[in-house]
Amino acid sequence: MDWITERFQHFGSRPIAVDADGEVGYDEFVSRIARWRQALVRWQVRAGDRVGLVADYHIDTVALLQALLLQGCIVIPLAEDDRAQFDERLATACATKLLTVASEGPITPATTRCRDLSACDSTLHALLKPMIAAGRAGFVIFTSGSTGKGKAVLLDFERMTAKFRDKVRAGMRTLLFLKLDHIGGLNTLLSVIFNGGTIVTSPSRQAKDICATIERHAVELLPTTPSFLTMLLMSQVHREHDLSSLKVVTYGTEVMPNSTLSSLHRTFPNIALKQTYGLSELGILATQSRDSASKWMKIGGDGFELKVRDGTLWIRSEQAMLGYLNAPSPFDEERWYNTGDRVEVDGDYFQILGRESEIINVAGEKVFPIEVESFLLTLDNVRDVVVREKRSPVVGQMIWAEFVLDRAEEPADFKRRVIAQCQGQLAPFKVPGFITIASADSLVGSRFKKIRKLAAPASNDAAREGAAPNDTAPAEAVA
Repeated sequence: MDWITERFQHFGSRPIAVDADGEVGYDEFVSRIARWRQALVRWQVRAGDRVGLVADYHIDTVALLQALLLQGCIVIPLAEDDRAQFDERLATACATKLLTVASEGPITPATTRCRDLSACDSTLHALLKPMIAAGRAGFVIFTSGSTGKGKAVLLDFERMTAKFRDKVRAGMRTLLFLKLDHIGGLNTLLSVIFNGGTIVTSPSRQAKDICATIERHAVELLPTTPSFLTMLLMSQVHREHDLSSLKVVTYGTEVMPNSTLSSLHRTFPNIALKQTYGLSELGILATQSRDSASKWMKIGGDGFELKVRDGTLWIRSEQAMLGYLNAPSPFDEERWYNTGDRVEVDGDYFQILGRESEIINVAGEKVFPIEVESFLLTLDNVRDVVVREKRSPVVGQMIWAEFVLDRAEEPADFKRRVIAQCQGQLAPFKVPGFITIASADSLVGSRFKKIRKLAAPASNDAAREGAAPNDTAPAEAVA
C-alpha cells in the first residue's frame, strides 16, 4: 500500500482537516501516522491483529486508523452508543486488541488506552485465516440490524480502495456526518483523503451544530440522511446560518420522502442534491441523479453489474465483502447479491421504492411506508413521522403512523384531522388505522435513520398516546 503514503506526501501542505482547533496539512498528517505506528509497536499491535477501535472523527483518530491499516490490521470500528454490543462484536471478529480513543481533551498515544483481549485463534472464521496469514488489512463493520440481528461484514481494504488508486478526483471540503462504523462514513472519509480534500468535523450531529460548522468552516459537501434533512427543514435552524458555501448535499441510507426532497430543492435552489446508493456488503456505487428534484438516478460504475429480478435490484460487485462472520453467505452461485430493494426502471434510471422487508400488506394491498410518510409530512403541526406495520385481526396488517408534533395539540383532535385529510388524498388502504404521538422528540436512531422495527411488544398503551377509533390492539414498545 505504498501508493497511499505517496499520495498523502504528494498533497504536501494542503489542509487535510479543519476544526475548532485549526488546520492540519497532509504533510503533518503523514508525521502523525508515523507517531501512531510507533505507538502500535510499543503496544505490540502486529499485522493480522483484529483491533476494536472506539472513536469518533478527529484528525488523530484518522491518523491512527491509517496506521492500523498500514500495519496490516483488521479494524472493527465501534461507536460509543453501541457499547452494550461491544463484547459480542469483538468476540464475533475474534478481536485481539481494543483501542479506546479519549473522548475529551487531546487525542494522543498517551491518552489512548490499549487493552489485550483473549486470543481465540482456535475459533477463527475461515474467511479471516487467509487475511491474517497474509497480513492483509481490512474492516469488520456491523449492519444496523433494523430487520434483525446485525451482521458482521468482512471487508478487504485493498479491494475497497482500488477505485481510488489510479485516479485522483477534485477533493472538496466535506463535513463527516455518517459515522466511522458505517460503510457510508468510511467511504466518505477515504474519498476525501485520497482525493486531497479536507475533512471537517462538528461537535455533534444536531442540526444547530451542523449548520454552525458549515458556516464557520465554509463546508462544500454535506453527506447525510433523509431523516436528518427532514429534521433540518422542520427545525428552521438553517435560516439562522450562512450556508452559501455548500455546493453539494448527498443523501442515502434510506428512501427520501418526495415532500422533503421538493422542500429541499425550493429552500436550497443553488445546491446540487444527489442521491447515493450502496450497501455494506457491496460497497458504494457511483450515482447520477436525473436532477436535484428527482429521485431517479443512474447507478453503477466500474466494477458493478446490475439487474432487476421480479422488481428487486440485484448487484454483482468487485468491491463486495468477503462474507459474513456470523451468517451464511448471501451471494448466489454467480456472486449476485439480492439487495432487497424494490425498484422501478426508466431506461438507464432507477428509482428505489423501499425495502421488501418494510412493505406493509393491508388486506392484500402492498404499501411502502415512505409513500404515506411523504404525504403526512406535509400536514400542519407535523415535525416528523414514521410509518410502521401493525398487526390487525381484521386485515392482517395495518398502517401505524407515529408523529412528533411541532406544538401541543389535543391528541383526539389531531387524530381526527389526520384521518380526514388522509381520506381525502390517499387510497383507503394507505390511510393509517393506528395513530400515536411520540413522547420523544426524535424518531430516528443513532445513525439518523427512521426506526421502523421496534424491540419488543408492550403490555399496554402506557408509552403511547393511544389508538385510532377502530383499533383495540396494544401499541408496541418504544425502541
